Amino acid sequence: MQAPSTVVQLALLVLLVLPGITYQFVRERRRGPVPGERDLGERVLRAIVASIALDAAYAIVAGPALVRLAKGTGPGDWTGFTQQPRLVGAVAVLLFLVVPALAAAAVSLVERRRRGSRYLRTPTAWDHAFRDREPCFIRVRLKDGNWAGGWYGHRSYASSYPHPPELYLESARVMGPDGTFGSRVQGTAGLRLRAEDFDVLEFVEPGQGKEN
Repeated sequence: MQAPSTVVQLALLVLLVLPGITYQFVRERRRGPVPGERDLGERVLRAIVASIALDAAYAIVAGPALVRLAKGTGPGDWTGFTQQPRLVGAVAVLLFLVVPALAAAAVSLVERRRRGSRYLRTPTAWDHAFRDREPCFIRVRLKDGNWAGGWYGHRSYASSYPHPPELYLESARVMGPDGTFGSRVQGTAGLRLRAEDFDVLEFVEPGQGKEN
């Protein structure tokens, strides 16, 4: 794809893309990510469609005025960009940022009222469980029936959406066949667990086991 070589081509490219990007960004911030938009191509397509819809609305409402502003009154075509740069900049901010953001906020508000339910910006239960999590013991039941666990402290880490769920415990414990915590594994430097490898995860208060 050839890069835009003139001011007009650059302006048309921005007009085609930027309003939809702003709209998409605000929508995601207010609604949260959804599975259908994890693919970059899908998100770009939605942004372009939103840009086309917004540009069509601009043309219907204020098309002639925008063309006169861009053309200007001096010799040559499209001199309005250099004759009135401050006014052009203010209109650009209005059309590319303010209006798309307000449109996205309005659509999100209408959808939220129609659903009649409360939205939490935390995308998954996994992220909610580990957000502001205090130190505690964690045990998981692996898919083969065995248990694994350890101490989740300030040096531990849990990956968050959209990355695959993974968990790093800063120290590992010997686990009984029924999931009870044993002694600290000798020489442990941490334990990495992938969510796809277990089917049960439980948080256990520090008082229920030995501290790390």
